[in-house]
Amino acid sequence: MRGLVWRWVINGLALFLTAQLFASIEIKSFGSALIAALVLGLANAVIRPIIKIITFPITILTLGLFTFIINGFILWLVQANVTGFVITNFWSAVLGAIVLSVISAILTSLISDQN
Repeated sequence: MRGLVWRWVINGLALFLTAQLFASIEIKSFGSALIAALVLGLANAVIRPIIKIITFPITILTLGLFTFIINGFILWLVQANVTGFVITNFWSAVLGAIVLSVISAILTSLISDQN
């Protein structure tokens, strides 16, 4: 359970750092980043698999590059539903999703799941 909370905080921090790198992504506070990270995790667990199944032929045709668009779309959906989290355009969401995944991977690698 502690690992899940740590991952949530790490993803919130990654989202906050991503917003600091892009002028087109704005997060009002770290609390908004934590809420957005929670909603993003739920969207990735529920909505993303459905979208990936539906768009599987396009993903195959683009050799997997369409996955970046899916990730940006999920981030765009999250910002539309979380107060204090604003992305000005869709392509900023796509770029932000790429940077978010890189920052999140780096921060997660620094934390060990072992006690």
